[in-house]
Amino acid sequence: MNPISWESWIEYFKKRGYKCHAPAYPFHEGNPKELRKNVPAELGKTTFGHVINHLSTFIDSLPEKPVLIGHSMGGLAVQKLIEMNKGVAGVCIDSAPPKGIFSFKWSFLKANLSTINPFKGDSVFIPSVDWFHYAFCNTMSLEQTQVEYMKYVVPESRNIARSSIKSEGKINFKIPHPPLLIIAGENDHIVPSSLNRKNYDAYRNNGNKTDYKEFEGRSHYICSQKNWEEVAQFVYNWIS
Repeated sequence: MNPISWESWIEYFKKRGYKCHAPAYPFHEGNPKELRKNVPAELGKTTFGHVINHLSTFIDSLPEKPVLIGHSMGGLAVQKLIEMNKGVAGVCIDSAPPKGIFSFKWSFLKANLSTINPFKGDSVFIPSVDWFHYAFCNTMSLEQTQVEYMKYVVPESRNIARSSIKSEGKINFKIPHPPLLIIAGENDHIVPSSLNRKNYDAYRNNGNKTDYKEFEGRSHYICSQKNWEEVAQFVYNWIS
């Protein structure tokens, strides 16, 4: 997905006094429907390192360090940017795992293998509605998923996911870092809550503020599914 999926959150936090930014990853900018029709030629070669460099440059253009909030691969991006001291605090929602943190849970393998498929080369991953329903919206009906798919789903680089499990996605859990919150959805398929818990546990003994919250009954679509405001309110209370 791309910045358009954050519209409700931006409005929510603006009403509470925050100035909000939602920078797109490289070659992710634009209307999702148009992006699905006209896939950017450069997207297939984009890596997680390219994403981090792009976001880091954007952050450096701001007048002050921001609070960083990211979902899924964006959650891992938040962890990497916090490691780089680019934010005053970080919120990782259903975060993709850093290098070395793995799950053998079937839903994790099933949802991710089609994305990182090494036999697909640099071809772009264009999710199907069925895949989106299983990986993101498994607590919703297929009909509801179809509506959300049309609004928000964009093509994705397989190399972002592939490189995130290699050196580009490595996190040094031992170094000092600003406050970090890791949020999980109980029923998440593509990033199981147990995987988020392992991610949290990796930080626990470094002496820095790291918190964990699991929301019952939530899928990977936690930021947009029904009652998303409860998650946003928890984040607001945590950063305030």
